[in-house]
Amino acid sequence: MLPDYHLHTDFSGDSTTPPRAQIERAIQLGMDSLCITDHHDYDVESIIDFNLDLDPYMSSLTRLQEEYKDRIDVRIGIELGLQVHLKEYFKELTRRYPFDFVIGSTHFIDRKDPAYPEFFEERGEANAYLQYFETTLDNVSHLDDYDVAGHIDYIVRYGPNKAAFYSYEAYRDILDRILKAVIEHGKGIECNTAGLRKGISQPNPAADVLKRYRELGGEILTIGSDAHIPEDLGADFERTRELLKECGFSYYTVFRQRKAQFLPL
Repeated sequence: MLPDYHLHTDFSGDSTTPPRAQIERAIQLGMDSLCITDHHDYDVESIIDFNLDLDPYMSSLTRLQEEYKDRIDVRIGIELGLQVHLKEYFKELTRRYPFDFVIGSTHFIDRKDPAYPEFFEERGEANAYLQYFETTLDNVSHLDDYDVAGHIDYIVRYGPNKAAFYSYEAYRDILDRILKAVIEHGKGIECNTAGLRKGISQPNPAADVLKRYRELGGEILTIGSDAHIPEDLGADFERTRELLKECGFSYYTVFRQRKAQFLPL
């Protein structure tokens, strides 16, 4: 089983799963490693508190690392909610805490959460998608304290019509600019399998975006389920392995101490 490099526990505001439950599930599935990447979205307007209590988080996961070291390699990551005005904040945070891996995700636009219908009602679906991609481009062009850009077309999960009118071709220009900026900054992207179980029948980003990333010379690629419950850990990973091969990849990436390691698919 491929290792899962995007998953959440009850340290995230939108999960009630203890870290131990995710680790036990990974062992059950036959993973030899996993990386816990709980949410930290700072300075946003949300009904959910996405601020990660970092000192307890690090101490708890460090203890679990030691406890499980003979059964599975537990790595400690974080999913940062990227916002350009937080550049110095991110720099200090990643300097202070010894993460193995940092996902940089665009979750909020002007501090607003696109996961709710009113976001689309105010903008329309096509404009909302475009605004999300423009914000993502701004983030990956100006921020450096992350390793991979998370679920690049994440907003499609929440659109009124999901992926019915979304494609790489419809947003080719802005998506190419995002991918080129990621590559130019020495970063990677993730293949997030959550879309396959969230009603859009494709990972985030979509297969054509993954293929284009490879065509442009993109190499760093992690795989994550975005699981908030143990049942979703590693979901659709075998299907994703074959999809990534079809997109031109022969390897995927894991991280330890922010250093990339490439492993064969």
